[in-house]
Amino acid sequence: MTTTPGHAAARPRPGRLRRLRKDWWIYLFLLPTLVGYGAYTIYPLLASWWFGFLDWPGFADTGTFIGVENFTRLIGDELFWNAFRNSLVFLVIAVPLRVGLALALAIVLNRKKTPFKGFFRTLFFLPVVTTGAIVGIVFTLLLDASGPVSVSLVWAGLIDSPANFAADAGTSLYAGIAVWVWKWLGITLIYWLAALQTIPQGVHEAAMIDGAGPWAEFRRVTLPLLVPFLVIITLIDTVAAFNVFDLMQTLTGGGPSFSSEVIEIFIFRTAFQATVPQLGYASAAAVLFGLLTMVLAIAQALGMRWARNRMGAA
Repeated sequence: MTTTPGHAAARPRPGRLRRLRKDWWIYLFLLPTLVGYGAYTIYPLLASWWFGFLDWPGFADTGTFIGVENFTRLIGDELFWNAFRNSLVFLVIAVPLRVGLALALAIVLNRKKTPFKGFFRTLFFLPVVTTGAIVGIVFTLLLDASGPVSVSLVWAGLIDSPANFAADAGTSLYAGIAVWVWKWLGITLIYWLAALQTIPQGVHEAAMIDGAGPWAEFRRVTLPLLVPFLVIITLIDTVAAFNVFDLMQTLTGGGPSFSSEVIEIFIFRTAFQATVPQLGYASAAAVLFGLLTMVLAIAQALGMRWARNRMGAA
């Protein structure tokens, strides 16, 4: 075989089995992770599908196979649809709030003239690293009728009498939305800051030379360039809005009168908190919830592909 000057002879790549036999010891380091992932993620996922077809209270070793009866029962369960509706309300209100507020803050914190930018970025990100359950417990005290939020609103004349926002049927779900947005605002803020920094400074300077004001520059220059990032960030936050169990369970527990019960709390209550646990029925609800999450994940993948193609064509 002849080789051109400056180029080494191409060596055939060893087969996968040959490399596996040679470097088998490397995979030993992956074994604990694979065992844990299989035992605590893959097995429960597959088992929940099987349990969804069983009438199983959890006390017996095995349940009774009843086919799709659990799923047909869910269709007529008002509490399930109430939880589903609460999850959708949570999603429709919380995601635009989180995305919009984070974008507004990112624009302010991305400006060169904004003082203490590093301090404010850290301040908004701190709640992200705090456990959701701890945040829920703390806010049950802050939102209590004797807490600082209620007292401040009464003092400002915005409400007539003290109110426990987390324990009132009319406000409990919205209180959870507000706390969730506050907790996770920092991570979306980081996404937007990274997106804004991909826009060349020359684009802003050209808009200023053309006489565009701040609002015109944002609407006609910045926002069109951020559309691919908007799709990705919105889809990421949408998937996150369905994973609020720890926060809502500690903040409201799904009450009062199921007014803030989301699907995750419905599944937990049905499986573990009912007088007679219904693990099979709860598993069927979990399967439907998992399918919904899967649809959102597929939409996220398609949206990211579209955004990548859009950015590549720009």
